[in-house]
Amino acid sequence: MSILTWTWILTALSFSLYIYIAVASRAKSTGDFYAAEQSVPPLLNGMATGADWMSAASFISMAGLISFMGRDGSFYLMGWTGGYVLLAMLFGPYLRKYGKFTIPQFMADRYYSNTVRVVALVCAIFVSFTYVAGQMRGVGVVFSRFMGVSINMGVIIGMALVFFYATMGGMKGITYTQVAQYCVLICAYMIPAIFISMMFTGNPIPQLGMGSSVTAGGAAILNDPSAQGKYLLDVLNGIHADLGFAAYTAGQRPLIDVWFITMSLMIGTAGLPHILIRFFTVPKMRDARSSAGWALFFIALLYTTAPAISVFARTNFIKSVHNVAYADAPSWFKNWESTGLVGFNDKNGDGIMTIAKGNVKDPNSANEVKIDRDIMVLANPEIAKLPNWVVGLIGAGGLAAALSTAAGLLLVISAAISHDLMKGLISPNMSDTAELWWARGAAGIAVCIAGLFGIYPPGFVAQVVAFAFGLAAASFFPCILMGIFNKKANKEGAIAGMIVGIVFVAGYIWWFKWGAPATNNAKGWWFGISPEGIGTVGAVLNFVTMWVVGKFTPEPPQEIQDLVGSLRYPGKLVTPPSSH
Repeated sequence: MSILTWTWILTALSFSLYIYIAVASRAKSTGDFYAAEQSVPPLLNGMATGADWMSAASFISMAGLISFMGRDGSFYLMGWTGGYVLLAMLFGPYLRKYGKFTIPQFMADRYYSNTVRVVALVCAIFVSFTYVAGQMRGVGVVFSRFMGVSINMGVIIGMALVFFYATMGGMKGITYTQVAQYCVLICAYMIPAIFISMMFTGNPIPQLGMGSSVTAGGAAILNDPSAQGKYLLDVLNGIHADLGFAAYTAGQRPLIDVWFITMSLMIGTAGLPHILIRFFTVPKMRDARSSAGWALFFIALLYTTAPAISVFARTNFIKSVHNVAYADAPSWFKNWESTGLVGFNDKNGDGIMTIAKGNVKDPNSANEVKIDRDIMVLANPEIAKLPNWVVGLIGAGGLAAALSTAAGLLLVISAAISHDLMKGLISPNMSDTAELWWARGAAGIAVCIAGLFGIYPPGFVAQVVAFAFGLAAASFFPCILMGIFNKKANKEGAIAGMIVGIVFVAGYIWWFKWGAPATNNAKGWWFGISPEGIGTVGAVLNFVTMWVVGKFTPEPPQEIQDLVGSLRYPGKLVTPPSSH
């Protein structure tokens, strides 16, 4: 069967399962909708968290970035996995003990202020919409290639699917849907990697295969007999050297920027609302830590495989098109060319595709082959000439990754509007039924706005997601950390800290990405820190602002300080008065 047929079959089967789960576990109360009635076992919550976490950026874009950046791309791996250690150690158990539905609700109670609640929900919506933009773009990319529709139409189809099972099931439906989506996406990610690792090195473990020696069969695939017996990474470094590129295993990015991006991704992970709310769904406090451990295990399966896929994809890509006549271009190139995500610009008129050093988007570069880095993982099985069912499986996996995270983000937006704004501020006496309708209506509006971001994306998938992490790092992480571990942190400091942090980071990103094209390069960055890493600076500014403002404003009431003390130690939680 053709790739399109396989993709339709596998996608239809997986989507039917998602929809069935959403209907079977549909939310009947706000407790179901926001926190699945706190009844999800740690193992399943860890799996659902893994799916929620492994978005289009992880599944589609991360390995593509590493393919182009080489060793410099490692900060995505270190930052996004290291952040889960912070979650398990610093936040998860305490947020579960507090037992509220949303992060803005926790912030409002801890900082005894509805003003804090408003600032927090605005930050949550801002961060979530930035993050969801990358997911919807990923959905469009997958649909455009594997379903034969335009990227924009793919985004619209994705919007409809997410709207159905996010509004139908709420957190309860999303959680069990994400368990199924994790199974689909991890199989779709691992199976092609195992195939290609065997083809190149004979090693069935991709994580080891990328550092193993090339077999005779692998050398034949590369059309290079001298590659036999050499380490695959050495072969790729040699290919880079022949084309004038820096060695794949050599880092080119300034170390200060690598450090700041890694730290921004780590603390951004620990501040993402759609991940934090997952700890509200387990039955007990210790289950929160356990589910974080399971999540880290499930995430590690994909994240340790990403570097291997990057090496395989980069090697196969260069070998399949460099110095090949355009008339004889491989089928994968022609298939993807119709999406506009790959292309050939014959600059010297010889009809031969040439890959050369330089920015692939620079018209003055000698490079003639354009490829969108977001397609490297999706195109990898086709480039390697794997069976059509494997190619179709990668499409289903990409959709599972993007849609699972999009659903979690939309729930955050929905809860911020219905629970924190409408129920918490505007109409405290609202009935449970009315709040549920507000939640579903807010999710529907959020889906439409998210779709617009997918149709008009502010950047490629992983880059946009990195911006979201920076915004979360600068707004939520310091306030939640201080709220749990510092009795003296007060509402004035929290308000000022969140505003200073998120405004600074958003302004820096806007200025160097869109506001000042003339300085949109490393020379214009402050201290060599890129927009992707500026979230670390924003978090520091937030901490400093909270500390300084706190010194000149009243301490929290004694009942709030007692609450903070009881939050970190075994025993019953001290509940303060609800008036703010």
